[in-house]
Amino acid sequence: MSETNKFLTFLNKDKPIISDGAMGTILHQRGIRFDECFDQLNISNPAMVAEVHRAYIEAGSTMIQTNTFGANRYKLAQFGLEHNVKEINQAGVDLVRRVASASFKDIIIAGDVGPLGVRLAPFGRVQLEDAREAFREQVETLIGTGVDVIIIETMTDFYEVREAILATKEVNDSIPIIASMTFTRDDRTLLGDTPEKVATSIFQCGADVIGINCSGGPLQLLRILKKMKNAVPHGIFSVMPNAGWPEQQDGRIMYPAGPEYFGDYAISFWQAGAKVLGGCCGTTPQHIQAISRVVQNTKLSDIAFGLEISDIQVENETENEAPKSELSQKMESNQFVFAVEMDPPRGLSTKKLLAGASLLADSGADVINVADSPMARMRMSPWAVCSLIQRYIGIETVLHFPTRGRNLLRVQGDLLAAHALGIRNVFVVMGDPTAIGDYPEAMDNYDLVPSGLIKLIKQSFNIGIDHAGSEIGQPTSFFVGSALNLNTSNPEAELKNHIRKKKAGSDFVLTQPIFDAKSALHQLRWFREYSNDPDLKIIIGILPLATDRHAAFLHNEVPGIIIPDEIKVRMRKAGENSAREGIKIAVELIETLRSEIHGVYLMPAFNRFDYVSEIIESVKSK
Repeated sequence: MSETNKFLTFLNKDKPIISDGAMGTILHQRGIRFDECFDQLNISNPAMVAEVHRAYIEAGSTMIQTNTFGANRYKLAQFGLEHNVKEINQAGVDLVRRVASASFKDIIIAGDVGPLGVRLAPFGRVQLEDAREAFREQVETLIGTGVDVIIIETMTDFYEVREAILATKEVNDSIPIIASMTFTRDDRTLLGDTPEKVATSIFQCGADVIGINCSGGPLQLLRILKKMKNAVPHGIFSVMPNAGWPEQQDGRIMYPAGPEYFGDYAISFWQAGAKVLGGCCGTTPQHIQAISRVVQNTKLSDIAFGLEISDIQVENETENEAPKSELSQKMESNQFVFAVEMDPPRGLSTKKLLAGASLLADSGADVINVADSPMARMRMSPWAVCSLIQRYIGIETVLHFPTRGRNLLRVQGDLLAAHALGIRNVFVVMGDPTAIGDYPEAMDNYDLVPSGLIKLIKQSFNIGIDHAGSEIGQPTSFFVGSALNLNTSNPEAELKNHIRKKKAGSDFVLTQPIFDAKSALHQLRWFREYSNDPDLKIIIGILPLATDRHAAFLHNEVPGIIIPDEIKVRMRKAGENSAREGIKIAVELIETLRSEIHGVYLMPAFNRFDYVSEIIESVKSK
């Protein structure tokens, strides 16, 4: 049998394959900091890596993973080593081969492939084809250097697992694959997938072994393994738990589960269907030795396979279906709508804000858009403002919902809160970076890009499930808007983003302020034609100019805003009447564009709601 089939040969034996433990744990114990590149040690300190491999072989491991967990172009780029992918991976395989040969034992060499360390579309910016190419680059070297199996491990996103599996099969369709995901404390992946869904999806992608690794300790992984086995009864499974949940003691990360405790669970994993056993974070050669000793002293006849999993009953809530928003009904019936932007207050007082909202409602505004921390400035949470406006003024609102600064857990909780407060319209944006605001040191991370959030709302929440597929009691009825930049210098990229958002379920678009009606019409028609969306529901941004200096500031200092020379000249010539001229320009723009759009999004400069009120009344009177 060929060398690449050694893993399958071992897999068909009576006893499980015993993998090694945590390379990173041992290297850290030997003085390597967690912020250093462990993979580069294959070249800079091969003796240290070889010593760790040797310790696990002596402990009883029959499969050794290469020290290449982070040896992909994205993770290596953090250390300026993105051009050393081949060299580092090849050195990793060579090290295992040399140590295995010196041990005079028949050892399986597993090419270790970890996450890319970047978020993939639709929840991030890295496209799937780019991720697959990065995996292919790493896997080509691992397979070309002679590994027996590829282990794709510690994954949190199934999209990423799938691309890694497909990349491996493109390189060599016959190489065995272990595809392993990690779970949070609630027995779901970081992106909310259940064990059953993970097992089924990995099996359908063609991996030879369905894996669980990292996560919590042995007890949690035994529970997850049973759920997976129940979902894919004929599947082959791998289990590599952490040594319990990590704890920080005196500045060090400690894992509480000892070797004997680990060994006790080895039989339970084997009994539940695992054919590959090993360890992850916190596991040492002593942990692997405990597993090996138990496995070697147990006969196959002592293992009674088979398990029974009781069905989980889901309690369904029955409530009346939430009605559609008034904004959605107006746009669906092609009514021309007037939306006005308001910023939340910086303090507790809402009197001025409610007075302005009352003025706008009386003037004929259809909806008030409430921004969320515009320019990353600290302000009251917008859903509170939306609720107050709807309750006391009786006009519908649009909640601006940025993805920046929100993890997946908070996103879903905030959506439920907004819906419970009666908010039905949301405008999904990336949001302003905290670096430009009041708290530049504040967390700026996010789990979802706008298209991913739109997909979550329209294809999950609006059909009654969360991101993990669990029921939320009743469907939400959000009407979702997205951003479209008609002033972009790269229309092809903007078109691509728009198509992605539209595919995710965007109901309408809002644009940045425009001041050139002719150019806006040209761009709008171009977007409609090339996105194959002739019925694109668009609300054009209109920002009434106050003075000629205001116009100069917007043109020169605000990205995405272009003001034609003729408009700047008109504002300059207007002198003391510049505000009146700004109102006149806004009305002219609306009248020119009106036949091609579904409404206008008015952005009052300096909180001059009276100017906006005058614009609405003027347009409605014509």
